[in-house]
Amino acid sequence: MSGLDAIDRNIIRLLRLNARTSNAKLAEAVGLSASACLRRVNILEQTGVIRGYTALVSTGAAEEGIAVIVQITLDRQTEEYLNRFEAAVRKYPEIRECFLMTGGSDYFLRVEVDGAANFERVHKEILSALPGVARIHSSFAIRNVLSSRRPG
Repeated sequence: MSGLDAIDRNIIRLLRLNARTSNAKLAEAVGLSASACLRRVNILEQTGVIRGYTALVSTGAAEEGIAVIVQITLDRQTEEYLNRFEAAVRKYPEIRECFLMTGGSDYFLRVEVDGAANFERVHKEILSALPGVARIHSSFAIRNVLSSRRPG
């Protein structure tokens, strides 16, 4: 986020806390007029600094899926292998997040499934079939402790 001034960074910080805050409240909090604040938010969206908005949803513990943290090691770390792998993971809605990593694994995935049997299917049909995969290490999450970066 280099190239952003203090007001832009403050707008982003406040939207991370509550993306549904009204433009009027956001403008007041950052010390701008409503129209100037809206222009800045639009520029942040158009330039890709703000890539989108999302809702964190809890449907009740009995209905929520299981999060599985998956570490992937590829056969090779060439640009071609990385690009092929990344293009492939974007195709599967079960793969909720994918991070290119440093350290022992090449990628860190967060996969959501309905249960262990469904993860077995995902492992066999999706993860094992991803291009260039040499090793897969999976861990089931016991419970979600933190799902946002709210300060305090």
